Amino acid sequence: MFKNVQNKILLIIFLVGIVMIATFGAFFVNSLNTINAQISNNILSTNKQIIDSIDKIILNTKGVVIIVGLMYTIITLVVAYFLSKFIIYPINKLLESTEKIREKELKNQKIKKSKKVKSIGDLDNVFGFMTNELKEKLNEVSTQKNQIETILLHMTDGIIAFNMEGDIILINPAAKKFLNIRPEDSTFEDIFEKFNIDINMEKIIYLESWTSTEQRLLVENTFVNIFFAPFKNESDRPDGVIAVIQDITEHVKLDNMRKEFVADVSHELKTPITSIMGYADTLLEGEYDKETQDKFLNVIATEARRMAKLVTDLLTLSRYDNNKIKTKRDYFDLGDLVKNCQDKLAIEIKKKHHKVNCFVTADVPPVYADKYDIERVILNILTNSIKYTKEGGEIKIYVGFVYNDAYIKIFDNGIGIPEEDLSRIFERFYRVDKARTREMGGTGLGLSIAKEILDKNGGSIDIKSVVGEGTEVVIKVPTKPQ
Repeated sequence: MFKNVQNKILLIIFLVGIVMIATFGAFFVNSLNTINAQISNNILSTNKQIIDSIDKIILNTKGVVIIVGLMYTIITLVVAYFLSKFIIYPINKLLESTEKIREKELKNQKIKKSKKVKSIGDLDNVFGFMTNELKEKLNEVSTQKNQIETILLHMTDGIIAFNMEGDIILINPAAKKFLNIRPEDSTFEDIFEKFNIDINMEKIIYLESWTSTEQRLLVENTFVNIFFAPFKNESDRPDGVIAVIQDITEHVKLDNMRKEFVADVSHELKTPITSIMGYADTLLEGEYDKETQDKFLNVIATEARRMAKLVTDLLTLSRYDNNKIKTKRDYFDLGDLVKNCQDKLAIEIKKKHHKVNCFVTADVPPVYADKYDIERVILNILTNSIKYTKEGGEIKIYVGFVYNDAYIKIFDNGIGIPEEDLSRIFERFYRVDKARTREMGGTGLGLSIAKEILDKNGGSIDIKSVVGEGTEVVIKVPTKPQ
């Protein structure tokens, strides 16, 4: 490649130099010979000594020319050696490397190479090609780095990476939040020693198959699950440990609610079953008068109805949870529906001597919902107001309209609900006073069902209450399809 070109250049320079030296020497010797001839023709024989001196100069000049030629040859060879070793050879190596890179790139792109790098002129093209390739690779790496940083920044799971010395090499904001990591916490031990968990980097890296790499922690009020895993370098050797932190607080709460739900259902069913079995066994053991039998049978019937209502409510909730109940929405008058519900509960109202008034405060447009569902909600709320308001109490009902929703406000001056219980009253089986609720025949599912119904119909329910003063319930129902 370049070596042949450079040898040719050195050969040309060498030959030109030799020619120039020979020409200069010949010219100089020829001039001296001419002078010598002229002196020989024009001067006397007594000046023969001068002529001999000139002949010696000519002879010496020829020797000098030969010596200079030899020195020039040696210098040229030395220069050729250093040029070949320190310039030509590295350039050739560079060109060979670039040629391989170019061939590989062309092969990857399924393009046949048209020519090889053969000259200095092509070197500029090769460098330009390499520069462009380097820029593209750097841009690609920078883009990937930005993408990874963006992903880690917005991930809901926490990520921490440690090197083999246990120092943090990468961490995202979620991890700092979940584990309350302080600025001075910079190593594996700093972070996890304070949680007193039996885990360390040596176990994770070298005893991965024998060690539990998953830990559950309670950090303040948050449950987190931490999964540890080693990562390796290009040589397939351990290069550090990565920790993935997940917030499982909601999962734990749901699991606890499931366990509590099963326990509540079991308890709610066990109580009436125990009563039914007890009174039935009593009746079977001996003969009782008509009055005692009627009393026992009445208890059995009451408990059976309570069980039936509980099962019905559970099935209703299950159908709503599994979307098996389809709402049949239509337009209807909300004020008329509220008055009809009041009429249905007239007997219960009369028994407790309550004063119930219903007011339609504005020209309320027809609402768009499932009429049977909304009726069930209104009956449930009114029943609670009647049940938990002392005899001779007062209940006020207002029907109005605001924006795109019609509303029902039900006020009573009953026993009220403590503030700490308001946030949980829509939970299944949650009761403010469990003993009193059971006495009054409640299942603890009424408000849960009411909320499910309103959610399905695009409405809402809100409850405010003060113990000893009464309760305010606001039900909103849409007047337009959503």
